[in-house]
Amino acid sequence: MSNQEFPRRFVAADDVLDAWSKIEPYFDRLVDRAIETTEALTRWLADCSELAAAIAEEGTHRHVRMTCQTDDEERKAAFLDYIENIEPKCKPRLHELNVKYAESPIARDLPSERYFVLDRSVRASVDIFREENVALQTEEAKLEQKYQEICGAQMVQFDGKEQTLQQLALYAERTDRDLRRQAWEVEANRRLEDVDKLEDIFDQLVLLRDKMAIHAECEDYRAYAFKAKQRFDYSPADCIAFHDAVERAVVPALRDMQRRRKDALGLETLRPWDLAVDVQSRPPLRPFKTTDDLCDKTSRVFHRVDEALGGEFDAMREKGYLDLDSRKGKAPGGYQATYDEGRHPFIFMNAVGIQRDVSTLIHEGGHAFHSNAARNDAMLIYRHSPIEFAEVASMGMEMLALDFLDEFYDEQSHARAKRAELEGIIGLFPWVATIDAFQHELYTNPTHSRSDRRTCWLALHERFGGIADFTGYQESLAYRWHKQLHLFEVPFYYIEYAIAELGALQVWCNAKKDRAHATGNYRKALALGGSKPLPDLFRAAGIAFDFSYETIAPLIETVCAELEELPV
Repeated sequence: MSNQEFPRRFVAADDVLDAWSKIEPYFDRLVDRAIETTEALTRWLADCSELAAAIAEEGTHRHVRMTCQTDDEERKAAFLDYIENIEPKCKPRLHELNVKYAESPIARDLPSERYFVLDRSVRASVDIFREENVALQTEEAKLEQKYQEICGAQMVQFDGKEQTLQQLALYAERTDRDLRRQAWEVEANRRLEDVDKLEDIFDQLVLLRDKMAIHAECEDYRAYAFKAKQRFDYSPADCIAFHDAVERAVVPALRDMQRRRKDALGLETLRPWDLAVDVQSRPPLRPFKTTDDLCDKTSRVFHRVDEALGGEFDAMREKGYLDLDSRKGKAPGGYQATYDEGRHPFIFMNAVGIQRDVSTLIHEGGHAFHSNAARNDAMLIYRHSPIEFAEVASMGMEMLALDFLDEFYDEQSHARAKRAELEGIIGLFPWVATIDAFQHELYTNPTHSRSDRRTCWLALHERFGGIADFTGYQESLAYRWHKQLHLFEVPFYYIEYAIAELGALQVWCNAKKDRAHATGNYRKALALGGSKPLPDLFRAAGIAFDFSYETIAPLIETVCAELEELPV
């Protein structure tokens, strides 16, 4: 329903758009409306945006409720109702509106400075839309929900209690190596129990997605995905070049880092359960005890980065826009969702008391600040930016907050936390390259078998992986990709993390020279939302949109130099 801050002008203020019968008349009115002047067209676009936001808000509400408790049948049914009975009926009607705009001679008269991005996006959407894909996308969404349900139910008995797999991450930093091994094995074995179910789901997803590409007359699903994601500023060839650049510039640094870890731990062989423990056998970093403690300290970090941003986080907390605890039945992972009509963010995560939780909340906080910064734009499309820059908002905030993690730690522990963050960046690029290259291979060869998929994954592990020895655990290694929800739920969404991390590292380098100026540019760019092309958004933040070897190599060298300066 409409709110006082952003009152409706087109949709009735008291209408709850929770059924198609309530939504359809609004589409009819927009399709039938005459548009004969630029003023009429801009009003029509604003009304289209208002309707889209109201519909999206209902979907977000149901998705958030379902992921917060995947084993609640009422929530599950409500979400499935949306993706089966509302979303599929909206898509062809939204396409009608896009076509009406694209065919309007008046559209060419709109000021390009304001409407270029919208115009380009609408015309690309018209080009890729096929009505026969709507039913396939509904089936796809149902399979993605099934994946969430299966993962949300993955519980284990360990250390005398029932725990989520996310909670087992606590043991990865324990100094008792045998305990770490046991925890790692328990998680790996639990994941293996669902291998056949998840393989079945993925087989179906690949077939559905290939059919979508065929319907849209695309060479393969990769070509379809690049069009659907409106990747105007880079191509599959750029991604392949990125994979090669990571192999050259980052994989050697990753393996050297892990060799040093092995030597420091006094091990003959580094195993997968040895990758997070402190090399000096100090107790694990425990930055907070409760989620209230996590919020208190994170608030202080944000206030030190920027007082206004700290205030925004405090307001989110007061309004109940956070769900942070890990619990049975809760979907895995973390995300920030925006309620498009209320124009407020919501943060979801599974905190268990480790440094990664701190990073996750700061990361999602960056997304929330981005949502808030662009909330006053009347056009829904401009309140969201391309993912490649949306992730700069989150990863850039992680880097801006790095020096203020002493809110969680003493001096020595702060250095350890910074080291963990920077080492995590070294590890990120090879993992992104692995996930992205995996998708390129799978979707350009859609008739691949499960055996082909396994062979491909293991070959990529050899190419981009570290030195950890998986002897005796080859089955777990072969299906390690099952835990990466992006592969199931948002195909071809992953390289954005690497592109954005390179942007975030540039923000960090700028902050090392002039923190106030770098933070100011960061906030200025966030306020643009998605109203400018991707390279312009990067430029506004004082950084370059580039993910070639020439950009990657010096930034990785800077990270490695910083690590050299930190005490072990």
